[in-house]
Amino acid sequence: MPVNRGVLQRYRNLLPITDATPIISLGEGSTPLVRSRHIGKFIGCEDLYFKLEGCNPTGSFKDRGMVVAVAKAMEARSNTIVCASTGNTSASAAAYGAYCGLKTVVLVPRGAIASGKLAQAIAYGAKILVVNGNFDRALELVRQLSNSHPITLVNSVNPHRLQGQKTAAFEVVDALGDAPDYLFIPVGNAGNISAYWMGFTQFFQMERTSRRPKMMGFQAEGAAPIVLGHPVENPKTIASAIRIGNPASWKLALAARDESGGRIDAVSDDEILAAYELMAGKEGVFCEPASAASVAGLLKSAACGLDLRGKSAVCVITGTGLKEPELAAQHSSALPVEIDATLGTVERALELAAVGR
Repeated sequence: MPVNRGVLQRYRNLLPITDATPIISLGEGSTPLVRSRHIGKFIGCEDLYFKLEGCNPTGSFKDRGMVVAVAKAMEARSNTIVCASTGNTSASAAAYGAYCGLKTVVLVPRGAIASGKLAQAIAYGAKILVVNGNFDRALELVRQLSNSHPITLVNSVNPHRLQGQKTAAFEVVDALGDAPDYLFIPVGNAGNISAYWMGFTQFFQMERTSRRPKMMGFQAEGAAPIVLGHPVENPKTIASAIRIGNPASWKLALAARDESGGRIDAVSDDEILAAYELMAGKEGVFCEPASAASVAGLLKSAACGLDLRGKSAVCVITGTGLKEPELAAQHSSALPVEIDATLGTVERALELAAVGR
């Protein structure tokens, strides 16, 4: 079985790597690109794929950028990294910090982090501070902290993060042989849509692709500052990973939208939950709610008249559903049923006729 070489080794010549950069890896990257069996047929897009970023080491796309940010921090001889997080960034930073022997400090907004993500940061041994404020305030604090002390900030405002995250676009092209016509992606802090556009643009300039995709980004209605055109003071959505009111990469996301001829729109929590359930029940993909925003956006776009016949499209599934396991129990119709330990009760529960008795 081949060894996953990791992002730094696989794309070394396309990243800001020097001879002094340690080549570290937890096995990030090389995530599956899976063809849709049901949703694509429903909307008339036979070439629909899901990029399963939940298959990264800590269960989200954040690992791609974190490995570059942490390697560059080590190159600069930093011994402490810090981030603000709604969950996935904290898990990733804490994992790579533990792997590399760095102290990791995480600021999370009170009551706004999923239990699975917080459990990861705790398990990896990070110093976790719960802020009486939202994510945007936590990000302000870590920026101030890193400016005042010899601590490396590893949020997506760190340019090395986006450099690592752009490698997902490389993988999409490598798998399909060209860029897709459309890329559907959740938008929270807006770094990922910017990173994908960076990657597609770089491969296009290298003539590794014949085109660049239209970038279709989707925010949650209750946390849609880019759609509204102004920051949202108290963002609200069930999709905690994109519950951000003032995205750090706002301008980069607008550039990705405008240069690609795409759009950034909003989807409701109901649309996100419907896509979340559809992905699990029809595609066998258990994703976190924020990931489902890309699929919700795809379905909304198709319903509003976007013709995808003869086109290829990729939905970025940014994280695994195991990040928020409690949500599945709250919204699933397939809950466990307790029965007696006899074959007869099993048959009755399954509405099967008894045979040979």
